[in-house]
Amino acid sequence: MTYVITQPCVDVKDGACVDVCPVDCIEGGEQDRQLFIDPERCVDCDLCLTVCPVDAIYPEDEVPQEWEHFTRINADYFTDREADAS
Repeated sequence: MTYVITQPCVDVKDGACVDVCPVDCIEGGEQDRQLFIDPERCVDCDLCLTVCPVDAIYPEDEVPQEWEHFTRINADYFTDREADAS
C-alpha cells in the first residue's frame, strides 16, 4: 500500500512531509501546485500523514471518494517524469 497526497495540499505545499520521509519518496517542483508520493518508493511508514498540517495525506485505500483521482495524479507524476527522462 502507499499513501496519497490529495486536494488540501494544492497551493499549500507545506513540505513537512518531505522532511520526515525516510525514503525520499515525496517530491514536487516549484512549478507544481502540490507535492506527490511515489507509490513505488513509499514504504507505508505513515510519518508523512502524522505531520501534514492540512490533512491532505491518506492511505491509498482510505482516500475520500471525491479525491480518488489523486491516486492516479500522484502515480502519473512519477511515470511522466520517467518517460521524459528516456
